[in-house]
Amino acid sequence: MLRLAVTLLLLTALAAPLPVEAAPEKRIWRVDSVVATRDGGSVLVEVKGAVQSGGWNHARLRLSHGDVHTLVVEFLAQPPSPGAVVIGGLLPVTAKLTIRDAHGTVAVKAMGQANEVTAQILH
Repeated sequence: MLRLAVTLLLLTALAAPLPVEAAPEKRIWRVDSVVATRDGGSVLVEVKGAVQSGGWNHARLRLSHGDVHTLVVEFLAQPPSPGAVVIGGLLPVTAKLTIRDAHGTVAVKAMGQANEVTAQILH
């Protein structure tokens, strides 16, 4: 009976999928458009772009360096894990960010891997 319980426990452990470590974030391939709108003291930023395959997750904008007049954001996403089977081709991705207390800022620059796009903030 004990041998059967140990055997079942080992089989269950072997059948369980191993946890896959998440790949570190990378910049998305290409930025296509940036729309930035002032809303009181905040700036609402929406960036659209493309990645080179399926399997990218958790697209987001991260505030990066900039100056007094330009906000700079990096367009990041988590790429598929190595060895993952994914569809090839350019696929669209979108991310939004609200930046508070952006007084004096007149433009937003979004950076991807292959390019960057700058847009004036709409009032």
